[in-house]
Amino acid sequence: MRLYNTLTKKVEEFVPYNKDMVKMFICGPTVYHYAHIGNLRTYISEDILEKGLRYLGYNVKRCMNITDVGHLTGDSDTGEDKLMTAAKKEKKSVLDIAKFYTDAFFKDLDRLNIKRPEIVSPATENISFYIKMISKLLDEGIAYEAGGNIYFDTSKYPKYYELSGRSKDDLLLAVRDDVDVDHNKRNSFDFGLWFTNSKFKDQELKWDSPFGYGYPGWHIECSAIAIQNLGEHLDIHCGGVDNIFPHHTNEIAQSESYLGHKWCNYWVHMEFLNDKTGKMSKSKGDSKDLNSLIEKGYDPIVYRYFCLQSHYRKVLVYSLESLDMATNAYNKLKGRIKNIKDNLDGEIDYDKIEEYQNKFKEAFENDMNTSMMLTTLYDVIKSDLNNNTKLYLIKDFDSVLSLSLLDEDKISKELEDFVLRKIEERNKAKEEKNYALADSIRDELLSKNIVIKDTREGTTFEVRK
Repeated sequence: MRLYNTLTKKVEEFVPYNKDMVKMFICGPTVYHYAHIGNLRTYISEDILEKGLRYLGYNVKRCMNITDVGHLTGDSDTGEDKLMTAAKKEKKSVLDIAKFYTDAFFKDLDRLNIKRPEIVSPATENISFYIKMISKLLDEGIAYEAGGNIYFDTSKYPKYYELSGRSKDDLLLAVRDDVDVDHNKRNSFDFGLWFTNSKFKDQELKWDSPFGYGYPGWHIECSAIAIQNLGEHLDIHCGGVDNIFPHHTNEIAQSESYLGHKWCNYWVHMEFLNDKTGKMSKSKGDSKDLNSLIEKGYDPIVYRYFCLQSHYRKVLVYSLESLDMATNAYNKLKGRIKNIKDNLDGEIDYDKIEEYQNKFKEAFENDMNTSMMLTTLYDVIKSDLNNNTKLYLIKDFDSVLSLSLLDEDKISKELEDFVLRKIEERNKAKEEKNYALADSIRDELLSKNIVIKDTREGTTFEVRK
């Protein structure tokens, strides 16, 4: 298995610290809103990575945090907690907000066939371990108190800029002029470990600590949760490329300063999902979550298929037109598989199975090349193998791809509701003699491979394969 390691800036052979168990940590969501489809692309790639490692024969122990406190609206350790901002806006408690959006996040994972990590740990359940880590960093002079807050002194960690590959001067030039400056810090890139004194005084969640009544910073949470649940040596840490600096940079600094040795060997980062204008994000006001795709009539598994067509380290450009193309390709794929299921013949050829399995493994082992994994699937379908052998391999590959390739051909409840709503709109348009609108609704459904038929009993529909 070869993976691109952000730490070394090259594709490397993957060698776990313990050959019997791969320990993998992924940065979970900050649960103040629905997950953006760009974030979900990262979770899809992480899901493929875990399932692919298992396919190769590794045991995998995967842990994820849930950030339900401490993530400020800016990386400068100023501004409000994101959950508190959402709580004010929705007139709910912070814990109510966290519970609602945590449940929504897991619903999204289920709809995308993303396996939930074995260990999921909310930040609010690990306060005592943050205190333990911070206390040790203070005792060793790596952290300091200023203005009522505790900060990590980045000048005490010589490898601070290694992950980002940039120098202090480079990063200083990249800092926006309009970012508020925290004057308590000794150095520009020092970061908060614990806050008892911040620019907002009505933080809802606070705890007693040796440093005062307050709450943890965002960065300490992931380090503590990973170390507490996976031990002192981590094999793989995943996340989006936007986490490289400062979040993952800060994680490395505080974890290795606390442990006294190298913490994680492989840092795997997933690229952005962009639209034609550039990067999409919740902070830019792009409310593109999975619900918004479903409301437009797209199957969540089609979005997964769309993501797997591109390499995780390439920027993926999103548009409704590209999702229409993915819908068409996915439905044709399911149609070809249904034809195989309906016409089973021959005995399973295990020699040929091994040949194609090796091709599938080689594609995954080549830095998780999902497009080549899909190509291998199509090669099986187009081959002269008998249908029983094809079906065996399709099921085998789908244990990693998780595209519901062998599920019964039926549409989701969400898609059915969308189609029925569109049919109602079309019927109303026809009653009002707005035939142009009626035709556009028919064409919109057709673009999603939904064929509608007007009969004496009413309008019916079917999915075109």
